Amino acid sequence: MDPVIIVGAGPVGLTLALALARQEVPCVVLDEGPGKDEPRAARTVVLREDTAALMERLTGVPLSQAGSHWAGWRSMRRKQVMREIVFDGTEPAPLHIAQHVLTDALRAALSGERLVKVAVDSRVDGIEQESSGVTAHTRGPKGTWWRGSYLVGCDGPRSTVRKLQDIRFPGRTAVERHAVAALRTEMPWHDEALLHRMPPWRMSGPSAGEVTARPLPDGVWRLDWLLPPGKDLVTPELLLTRIRETLAGWAGGTTPPYELLDTGVHTVHHRLARRWRADRVFLAGDAAHLLGALGTHGLDEGLRDADNLAWKLALAWHHGPHEALLDSYQTERRAVVAARLRAADQALPLLRGGAGLRSYVPGSSRGHDALLTDGHLGHGQLGAPGAYADSPLAPGHLEGETPVDTSPGAPVSDVRVTAEDGTFVRLRDRLGRGALLVVLIAPGTGVWERKHWVGAGVMPRLAAAVAALPHPAELLVAESYPGAAAHTVLLVRPDGHLVTALSGVRPDDLYAAAEAAVGGPAKAQAEAGAPAGSRWTVDIAR
Repeated sequence: MDPVIIVGAGPVGLTLALALARQEVPCVVLDEGPGKDEPRAARTVVLREDTAALMERLTGVPLSQAGSHWAGWRSMRRKQVMREIVFDGTEPAPLHIAQHVLTDALRAALSGERLVKVAVDSRVDGIEQESSGVTAHTRGPKGTWWRGSYLVGCDGPRSTVRKLQDIRFPGRTAVERHAVAALRTEMPWHDEALLHRMPPWRMSGPSAGEVTARPLPDGVWRLDWLLPPGKDLVTPELLLTRIRETLAGWAGGTTPPYELLDTGVHTVHHRLARRWRADRVFLAGDAAHLLGALGTHGLDEGLRDADNLAWKLALAWHHGPHEALLDSYQTERRAVVAARLRAADQALPLLRGGAGLRSYVPGSSRGHDALLTDGHLGHGQLGAPGAYADSPLAPGHLEGETPVDTSPGAPVSDVRVTAEDGTFVRLRDRLGRGALLVVLIAPGTGVWERKHWVGAGVMPRLAAAVAALPHPAELLVAESYPGAAAHTVLLVRPDGHLVTALSGVRPDDLYAAAEAAVGGPAKAQAEAGAPAGSRWTVDIAR
């Protein structure tokens, strides 16, 4: 069967390629550029706990050593501290990292993948689809035709794939603008991110009265100044003045020494593609959505797109068409991003001075601060990882379903589990392999070797039920799980979202839930037009 074609070699495209390769799916990445990113100190990304774990799992690189986990978060208004949060382990700290460092780690991991080919200087200018596959044409020095089973456009806001498929991309332009500077200096605080609204010192030039400081390794900080609406030019002289005024304001009147590394202007757009799937062509990342106002970070959602799509494409590639499963990618991911955009659009008039709805909001600056903190730290409607509550892959009512602290469709908690080989691992470490995870909650098992309890109690019956499931599954055992009683059985998707929790071993319910989670019964392989799972043994270019 032909490889999956991925158009675009940014973080989302490279993540998707790695995730597919981990599930034995060949792919070709069409990179418009030369195969490396220009280092830009002012171009950074903030990853939440789940996406940072995804990146470390795929790259094998401890990214916390290349980025900065914030020690805390502080928000201020004028001279008043509105909120302080210490990341002491009870709440996960966001990871702040330069984007080129993240991309380099992904490229290095891909360099050793036998199932991935990266074609540089390859710009797509044509796509043709048919029932058995898709063909893409690239121009440039190595222009040629590429044959694939599926094609995913991860080619950014101006996506050629989206345009060639005639998919509309409505939304709002320049929702927010920020002047950005990366500099090395000493701050009055250490490794804490700061959001300062309406600082008490006067800023030169146009200002909307908000500045954010976020630490990076080696004493480097990224500073973002919110600009007022309009197209006022941010000159180098104005930006240097703004840097000196801000640093002096935080230091008590005197500008400390600093080394300016990089500058830029970051413009936030809000857009959402009408469709994320056109037969065998999919969109992911900035090609499918743009967001980022009020402290939210669009790359997080792009990486979740890749995580959601990878296991579904892998299942279809190995086992033949699973149309309901592939359709669920758009249904699940678009709904989550649309909800986040809606929340941001509703909050923007309240936080940025619009008069229309302000009178309806309780509040105060503390309420506004809470909304901004949600966006920056990944909480609430603005920032928390989305749950697929209305997923078409949900099994519906099951007689043995029981509540736990994780709702069906939401990401599972990362608890310690015992794997089938008897080792203790984190639950998150078993994700992304294409298999469903079945987790038995069995208090007391953590203090005994697996051989002492693997054949006792409910384990033999559960192991037999797992072996009979319609899709490969791994059986894990956890001492505890938030809100789960003893002998609760969790069914988890390959991307870490909970399918259901059952009270005890219920083979029929478990089978029904597993079948629903993979889109129902697969079509016969003969209908696929090619042997399912055939290996990549021919040249992928023609």
